[in-house]
Amino acid sequence: MRLILLGPPGAGKGTQAQRLVAKYGIVQLSTGDMLRAAVNAGTPIGRQVADIMARGALCPDEVVVDIVEARIQEPDARKGFILDGFPRTVPQAVALDRMLRSHGVSLDAVIELRVDEAALLRRIETRIAETKARGEAVRDDDNADALRRRLLAFREQTAPLIAYYQLQGVLRTVDGMAPIPGVTEAIDKVLSPEPQPAKAPKQPKSSKSSNSSKAPKVAPTARAKPAVKARQAAKPRAAAKARPAPARKVASKIGKKSARGAAAPRKAASARKATATRRKSKATSRRR
Repeated sequence: MRLILLGPPGAGKGTQAQRLVAKYGIVQLSTGDMLRAAVNAGTPIGRQVADIMARGALCPDEVVVDIVEARIQEPDARKGFILDGFPRTVPQAVALDRMLRSHGVSLDAVIELRVDEAALLRRIETRIAETKARGEAVRDDDNADALRRRLLAFREQTAPLIAYYQLQGVLRTVDGMAPIPGVTEAIDKVLSPEPQPAKAPKQPKSSKSSNSSKAPKVAPTARAKPAVKARQAAKPRAAAKARPAPARKVASKIGKKSARGAAAPRKAASARKATATRRKSKATSRRR
């Protein structure tokens, strides 16, 4: 596992790095520790950065890149590492990505410890007091004035790394102001997200029990075609037989109606003639 802890000075990156080392069995690569070791060893690079560290300023990119590149090639860093304090600038991040690619590896995550700068100043003052209370020497860069300068440098140079790694999709942000165990727990969650429960497969819609015993239906069109053809073939024959009967019946009815219509006037005339004859005979008998 290859990680970067990103955050301003005093955010607790060193404390969380030690916990990650114990959990994952990887090594912590702190540029501050490496640079201080170089200063204590009196190496050429150590002499070069001694005055820079005393002022609380940041070391040049080329110096830090050389130290880190040499360190990650050592055997104990092959299993994985945590970079604490590096990269500090986007050019350093680009150089780190190029260097990792040359070794065939890449970053697994960049963890941002987001904190309040005013609270950091109070935290550094507390740490200085505790160091003195233990009778230990206070580091040259462990003072409030140096922290203010380093915070200003972080805002100007290191803060753009948040956007850089966010675009790469490897940035994970946690609340660095939480208690130390809470920060550790938050880091564990972003490194080992809980697996999402698998969705249950959709069950097919249950059909009625009465339908399950029925034989599969035959396509209506395939089964109905012979019957349809038979009916269609029979229609002309039935029509041919049916046509004369209605015609004869209609003609017969019309003839009957016509005969009745013609006989009606004759009957009326005969009735009128008979009536007139009766009236005439009655008149004759009265005269007699």
